[in-house]
Amino acid sequence: MLEAQDLRPLLKELLREMFTQERDLLAELIYEVMEDVAMARAIAEGKDSENVGRDEIFALLEG
Repeated sequence: MLEAQDLRPLLKELLREMFTQERDLLAELIYEVMEDVAMARAIAEGKDSENVGRDEIFALLEG
């Protein structure tokens, strides 16, 4: 069975390879994580807020 000290060099090499060869994939992954965090925060903040009607939302968007 692999121990933590055995996995560390493998993980470092994997990350190094991703940074050099898979930059777009890594950037997309980071973007997705940031988007998920922002959505979770918005949901948490929205739970305690007052409900707003559809017409009010569209009036703000059009204004």
